[in-house]
Amino acid sequence: MTEQIQRSFVASCAAVLLAAIGVAAQQQMVDPDFKVIVDNPAYPNGGPTVAIDEAHSNFHTAGGQYKPFADLLTHDGYHVTSSTRKFDPGVFAGVDVLVVANANARSFTASAFSEAECDVVRDWVQTGGSLLLISDHAPFGTSAANLAERFAVRMGKGWVFEPTTDSITTQLTFSRENGLLGSHAVLNGRNAGEVVKTVKSFTGQSLSGPQGAIVLLKLTDAAREAPTTEDLDAEAAARSQSAPVGIAGTHSVSAAGRSQGLALTFGKGRVVVIGEAAMFSAQVVTLPQGDRQVTFKAGMNAPGNDDRQFALNVVHWLSGLLP
Repeated sequence: MTEQIQRSFVASCAAVLLAAIGVAAQQQMVDPDFKVIVDNPAYPNGGPTVAIDEAHSNFHTAGGQYKPFADLLTHDGYHVTSSTRKFDPGVFAGVDVLVVANANARSFTASAFSEAECDVVRDWVQTGGSLLLISDHAPFGTSAANLAERFAVRMGKGWVFEPTTDSITTQLTFSRENGLLGSHAVLNGRNAGEVVKTVKSFTGQSLSGPQGAIVLLKLTDAAREAPTTEDLDAEAAARSQSAPVGIAGTHSVSAAGRSQGLALTFGKGRVVVIGEAAMFSAQVVTLPQGDRQVTFKAGMNAPGNDDRQFALNVVHWLSGLLP
């Protein structure tokens, strides 16, 4: 990726953020050509119920940005439903897996969840429920931080990037080849055909978990996290050939030792936390570059990744199909 295109992608992060608050949604859409295919459905005769939260101004919903994910799970045999009520004990009746994706407080300082709601989710998981918590780049980390903390997961709340030769990239690759995939049933699947070899993410935050949590997607020692899009742009500019020496890294902090994916058990339940949302969708993003438009794919529809199988395996583990 050239520096010019990379800087356009950095700018697109801001466009995605604006889309999240309803200003530039036209720049990010579900890929109309994405085909949902499950060769070996886990539950051909009907399976567990997966509820996707839509009660917290979520940017990703079953009928919106996460329709490809909802359709994938439906084809795998799950019963997928929308959860449209604030969290109370009655919300989880009959639910096996709760998916919370990019709950949005529409603020860089507030939470999308009340403390009482967080306690309800914690208690439900402790008694056997399963939670998939997905929280993207700022402001989504702040929006979900108090819910994550109920499971001793800490969110970076910024924008993770990798330095490149003359810029940065927010598109990260986790593979067996580069050693950034962990060791867990989620990554091994039910058989050799479900082994995850490469996961790609498309701009997110960092995570750290409690002792005993398994890292699924490990960030490199060179990874860094910028708190704002302005800092992200400054980091990209600081690595250009014309930039003064010594300013790279002054607008970010190290993300070494952190991750973008964690799995843990909690009481009788299970939790997976992911720091990037697009990998479970199939999106087409269009952004301006000079006098023309640049379009690229982000998620399960992007070439060269196993994000589709990763998504299935995550829910297979949460629903108890994998050990």
